[in-house]
Amino acid sequence: MNKIQIVFLVLMMSKMALAQKKESQLFIKDADNKFPVVNAQVVYNHGNSHTYSGSDGLFKYYIESFPDTLTISHKEYDEVKWIVSNEKEYRNVIFLQHKPIQISEVIINSNNFLKAVTKVDLNKFPVNSAQDLLRKVPGLFIAQHAGGGKAEQLFLRGFDADHGTDVSVNVDGMPVNIVSHAHGQGYSDLHFVIPETVNNIDFGKGAYYTDRGDFCTAGYVDFQTYNRLKSSMIKLEAGSFNTKRILGMFNIIDDSEHRKNFYVATEYNYTDGPFDVKQNFSRLNIFAKYNQWLNDNDYFNVQFSTFNSSWNASGQNPERAINEGIIDRWGSIDPTEGGSTSRTNVQINFKHIISPSEHIEVMGWYSKYNFNLYSDFTFYLNDPINGDEIQQKDGRNIYGTEFKHVKNFVLTNGSIELTSGIGFRNDDIGTLQLNHVYHRDLLLDKKMDVTGVETNLHAYSGLIWKTGKWTVNPGLRLDYFIFNMHDLLDQEQIPVGQSSNGTRLSPKLNFSYDANDKVMWLLKTGMGFHSNDMRVAIPQKENTLPYSIGGDFGARLHPFKSLIITPTIWYLFLQQEFVYVGDDAVVEPSGKSRRYGIDLGIRFQPLQNLYINADINYSHARFIEEPKDADYVPLAPVLTSTGSVNWDFLQGFSIGLQYRYLGGRHAAEDNSIRTTAYFVNDLILSYNGVNWGTNLQVNNLLNVKWNEAQFATETQLKNEVAPVIDLTYTPGVPFGIKIGVFYKF
Repeated sequence: MNKIQIVFLVLMMSKMALAQKKESQLFIKDADNKFPVVNAQVVYNHGNSHTYSGSDGLFKYYIESFPDTLTISHKEYDEVKWIVSNEKEYRNVIFLQHKPIQISEVIINSNNFLKAVTKVDLNKFPVNSAQDLLRKVPGLFIAQHAGGGKAEQLFLRGFDADHGTDVSVNVDGMPVNIVSHAHGQGYSDLHFVIPETVNNIDFGKGAYYTDRGDFCTAGYVDFQTYNRLKSSMIKLEAGSFNTKRILGMFNIIDDSEHRKNFYVATEYNYTDGPFDVKQNFSRLNIFAKYNQWLNDNDYFNVQFSTFNSSWNASGQNPERAINEGIIDRWGSIDPTEGGSTSRTNVQINFKHIISPSEHIEVMGWYSKYNFNLYSDFTFYLNDPINGDEIQQKDGRNIYGTEFKHVKNFVLTNGSIELTSGIGFRNDDIGTLQLNHVYHRDLLLDKKMDVTGVETNLHAYSGLIWKTGKWTVNPGLRLDYFIFNMHDLLDQEQIPVGQSSNGTRLSPKLNFSYDANDKVMWLLKTGMGFHSNDMRVAIPQKENTLPYSIGGDFGARLHPFKSLIITPTIWYLFLQQEFVYVGDDAVVEPSGKSRRYGIDLGIRFQPLQNLYINADINYSHARFIEEPKDADYVPLAPVLTSTGSVNWDFLQGFSIGLQYRYLGGRHAAEDNSIRTTAYFVNDLILSYNGVNWGTNLQVNNLLNVKWNEAQFATETQLKNEVAPVIDLTYTPGVPFGIKIGVFYKF
């Protein structure tokens, strides 16, 4: 046999051997968003061969002998090992779960950078209240008042955003803000969320995002819940002030083979609070979520949530009443304040992958909402006999849908991702009232009683163009609002009521430059807006959708693996400032305003079990058209800071110390009244074992006296002959302990 015949025979034998091997292909996808994972490493053939997934998440491989183990790894995901025992055992898709990451694993030029940072924060300091959730957003500061049942007061980028006027709040993409609300424009009650169901937090500051519309002037927050539970759990908690909480989270379906999951979570909360009048605060929550991967390209999700809450409130007491001994710090001028509220949500999501470079997302949602609040801001200013207590009622049905299309293009010198979307939201408002009442029981006067329909239609498109070290992100958003209102107290109004409309075009343009893997520069510019209350927008026929325009210049710095620093300077102009007028239940236009400031975020992990974080924020807010000494924006935060230190020690034990600081603020336009600064610490000790755990939470560790919600208000007490403008406040909680124990199964 000559050499040519030998070579031919070897080639034929190799061809026959290859023919006996089965070529396989596998898609690697993210378990949360179901999209391809790029550059995942796959090791096979008993560790002797490896390859990587491409831009579509796909790779091809040959197995030479069975059984074999495919080891799939990526630095952002948990490693997966899949045993293939015979040539018939092949799968099309394997899902990777995001792993609890360390600061060293955060990639500063990743699209998920902000989510990765908050994920680290969540892993180090788990939350167990809606307040804890909001405090996890870097730069967002909150205050609670009126018995714990009302939505939190939000502070961000120089805005006292009341309960959400300038901050867009969302859960799994569903808007939480409520337009033309009885208590305040953009009112955002997040208490229907069970905190242990939150997997991650997406957020952004400023108005630079095409898929974010109404109320996104200072920024947005989107809380994202788990698609599946790692285990079922029961948790019991009890603490100071007769505080009780019970939580149950149950895996009903956890079928990885057929790729479907279903879980239910429920919680009950109760507390009397530290006040002389017991808060009798109670809240019941239920949440359910079903997910199914129908095939390799189609994903379906439906979720349901409901909550019901009632409470008594201490109110906002005048400083002089406490100083003069009329009431003590935990007393009330009007002990009948309080309220009740409920919200039920149904949400459906569908995702379809058209091709490795193209997909669509569709979301539809419905909410039924009721709200009944009794407040007394001025006491005996308007009615010296019966007092000034008011009732605010809101009842509505809300519908909405979103459609988004994403297409990726590969260029010779880069890539383009084009995202476009359309959607609508419709608020069918059946009850919107402001009443003057006596001790909740007696209706003295109907001050406002309207019904209406408010509709928002929107469309947007934006692209992300990456070329070399540059990323350019232009975008454009169009919003159209239709306001219809019928005043039930106006007997002369025509039957069809009153109407108005408004249009807002919001361009965006953002740049980033990846200097290297340790430094990234960012420049963001854009316009945003917040809608006005229809009770103001319709009669005035102006300032329906006042716009904002602003810019950010900042950097992401990763000088060494254990440290991330994010400095930013920013500017924002607002066409029309809104100041909430409590006793009239409307927002009052207050003219143009200008804000600028500095944000600084620090995440430091010198040891794997030691984590330090801090956010420091300074802002300067002024009215533009007012005289110099009367141009202060009331209650705008000047200096805020939050941070924590967490140490994991022994096996499963951890200790954490958190702080929050709110500096003094201008409470009146002429700076004649200022709020009091405060610095509060909380301590958390916990043990997290395989099947059970426990925690001890100490609130206000140093037992400082602090004022949480503070306002400059004109009030008149029972025996006063004239009204007085001074500081009114709700005292912050004193030293308190809460102990919890949980069991996982």
